[in-house]
Amino acid sequence: VGTLPGGCDSVGRCFCRPEFAGPRCEQCSPGHHSYPHCYACSCDSRGAVDNNCSPAGQCRCHVNFVGHTCNQCALGFYGYPSCTPCQCSREGSLHSTCDQETGQCSCRPKVTGLRCDGCVPGAYGFPH
Repeated sequence: VGTLPGGCDSVGRCFCRPEFAGPRCEQCSPGHHSYPHCYACSCDSRGAVDNNCSPAGQCRCHVNFVGHTCNQCALGFYGYPSCTPCQCSREGSLHSTCDQETGQCSCRPKVTGLRCDGCVPGAYGFPH
């Protein structure tokens, strides 16, 4: 499937199409996956370590990115493509993760703010 017309060289190594590799063009070249089809990895340039992927097409993501091509923020980060860490208040938040698009933390009752670091109107004494 991956061999170019013209056969092989003098030592028996086949001439491969660009997306194929190996002595008999029996595997995908770097940056490609899913032999015998050998699709381009298409890893996200911001979220992936490089443009190489697993045989199944999973790109290697930086710590703050996830997804098949590393094009989403990981849990605990928001605002793709920058993927900024959530900064939820320990005292005012229900957990340390936030909305992956807006960065809004989940606040405890009577607590408000993007980071859950203030009192709702009519309440006082944050964080206690």
